[in-house]
Amino acid sequence: MDAPSPLEQRLIDLEIKASYTDDLLDRLNEEVVRQQAQIDLLKREIGRLQQLVQDSTTGPAPSLRDELPPHY
Repeated sequence: MDAPSPLEQRLIDLEIKASYTDDLLDRLNEEVVRQQAQIDLLKREIGRLQQLVQDSTTGPAPSLRDELPPHY
């Protein structure tokens, strides 16, 4: 078998690089999808926690006058 010509070798190298690039792009896309799912979960959790805080602090805020000691 003859060695590939420089042009053929260059084409082979480019095809290999393109293959690695496609694989990298696929892996990065999977990571972005995974991170988006995590972000969505965290947003829901924050909303749930905000609702809990809101529910626990129902009613008007206490007046500072109500906080005065009895001897005033």
